[in-house]
Amino acid sequence: MSEIDNIENNGNLSSPSGVRGSYSETIQYLYDRLPVFHHIGGDAYKPGLENSIRLMKSLGDPQQQYRTIHIAGTNGKGSVSHLLAAVLQCAGYRVGLYTSPHLVDFRERIRVNGEMIEQQYVVDFVEDHKNLFDEIEPSFFEATMAMAFDYFKDKEVDIAVIEVGLGGRLDSTNIIRPELSVITNISYDHTEFLGNTLEKIAFEKAGIIKHWTPVVIGESLPETGPVFEQKVIEEDAPIYYAEEFIEVKFRKYEKECMIVETSKNKTYKVGLCGNYQLKNIATALTAIYQLNELNNYVSESDIVTGFEKVTEITGLQGRWQTLQEIPRVVADTGHNVGGFEYIVEQLKAQSYKTLRIVIGMVNDKDISAVLALLPADAVYYFTQAAIIRALPADKLKEQALGYHLLGEAFPTVQQAVTTALEESGEEDFVFIGGSNFIVGEALANFIKQ
Repeated sequence: MSEIDNIENNGNLSSPSGVRGSYSETIQYLYDRLPVFHHIGGDAYKPGLENSIRLMKSLGDPQQQYRTIHIAGTNGKGSVSHLLAAVLQCAGYRVGLYTSPHLVDFRERIRVNGEMIEQQYVVDFVEDHKNLFDEIEPSFFEATMAMAFDYFKDKEVDIAVIEVGLGGRLDSTNIIRPELSVITNISYDHTEFLGNTLEKIAFEKAGIIKHWTPVVIGESLPETGPVFEQKVIEEDAPIYYAEEFIEVKFRKYEKECMIVETSKNKTYKVGLCGNYQLKNIATALTAIYQLNELNNYVSESDIVTGFEKVTEITGLQGRWQTLQEIPRVVADTGHNVGGFEYIVEQLKAQSYKTLRIVIGMVNDKDISAVLALLPADAVYYFTQAAIIRALPADKLKEQALGYHLLGEAFPTVQQAVTTALEESGEEDFVFIGGSNFIVGEALANFIKQ
């Protein structure tokens, strides 16, 4: 969701005073001046590391001043990143966290110990480096990454958890030399850039595997396993499969947490809901084990506290997040086939009188494959986010008819959500999703209320 949309629609972003211009003006500059992939799609995609290397060299290579963990994958990398950051923070480390995209506020992308980057730092960084941006012409993501890495240096973090933006091999973050690499899973997404087979996508993700650097694989498939094995042979890197290391089973829900049991005879309360998180939890636990093998990073009590309070500690939003209790409203940022496979299973586990689904998608996803997964017995509210990439709501409604999914089209997320709530009884269940931007706009509206 666009920060500018938030400023215009919600009025909830303050602008610091000063001659350097306001925060909102700075964000406007970033969106106007630099290509933003998440808003305009492929035209903003700049594969390769040349820009990143030049940017970092101009800044004095700040990413070399602290340890890092690098996380790639089609789905789950955000949840795993936040779980690891929370546990490390509980262990007393000063932890940087770089993720994308944001849902409501640009500053969500860059955090230290859960606190978002200050508005004034964003203003100062952009003002101080406009000449550099003019010279190198980085993408929005490259410039944001440079800001994050410089901020982590200035804040003297001990370790930074870095989430890959897109792919891995050619992603701008792939200039770091991490303590540990993590690849959560491989599914079909961004096939126009990463390839149209699981093997090709795995090859791109495996590009984050570095020489002698251990890598954790969250989920391996017959098509992807050989790709990973070949890469670790080339890099002489230890490889660890979460599926072989640990099994995590759902036990019950307790308020806004899941209680899970592991094959290591441990029970955890996890502040994330949705059974689809079980593999992410297993991946995070495997990564933690490997970190402890390297340097005895964390204790068991750090894991217990970090897992339970992950959203409170890190500010994570949009993962099977309950926005309202009566009727129950849940939002989830899953936006591709792999993500919706888990979401649909989670919907099946809910109790309700009527299921109502507010959904919108961007036009470069495999929309047909997602629609084929969705339940036909739900009432649909087709909508579109306020970005260029959004698939028009009426076109989504038209495509959905081919899968017997019935509902009305709404030009804005706010109208779709408002109508769904007005038509809901107390025992109904409202799901909001389809893209990060749909969830972001919905969250902004709930915050405003």
